Amino acid sequence: MKNVWVFALLALVSSAQADTSAAKKELVAKVLQLQQPAIEQAARTLAERPALLVLQQAGQALQSRVAADKREAIAKEIQADTKKYLDEAVPLVRERAIKLAPATVGVLLEERFSEEELKQLIAILESPINRKYSEMGGEMHKGLIEKLVAETKAAVEPKMRALEQSVTKRLGLPMAPAPGASGAARPAKAASK
Repeated sequence: MKNVWVFALLALVSSAQADTSAAKKELVAKVLQLQQPAIEQAARTLAERPALLVLQQAGQALQSRVAADKREAIAKEIQADTKKYLDEAVPLVRERAIKLAPATVGVLLEERFSEEELKQLIAILESPINRKYSEMGGEMHKGLIEKLVAETKAAVEPKMRALEQSVTKRLGLPMAPAPGASGAARPAKAASK
């Protein structure tokens, strides 16, 4: 008879946990839905980063290795190739991020937040103030980055050139002349100082 009560009690506890789990899963799904734009943006950034690096390297190569009369045409071809990559990669990575979110972010939310905390989080995410703040995110980021680049460019560029020269030297590659300086003109400038 005791076993019947134990099984009944265990069934009741399991049922309550399943209900709680289902309710919690719904709350987590709601948080993920509200965070979908941020998940999509993270995926976009991830897919775009390699293309930006390729474009940067291509820009340098265009200036140093391609005849001036061919640069514009090749640059347009590279831009078209990059656009094709982005048109294919961004949706693919974005779709995969959305599918992976429940099994990654969702699991963390379920483990670390109670139902009450999830309800509070949803209230915050749905609040008009949060939406207004989130909408300003890109503008705030852009403003900060523009000002930061303007104020640090003069100090950072020489350090970056020194790093590039050091890496080039360590790799045994030929040193590129400084922008705007030819090999013959450089010593003359140094001698005149």
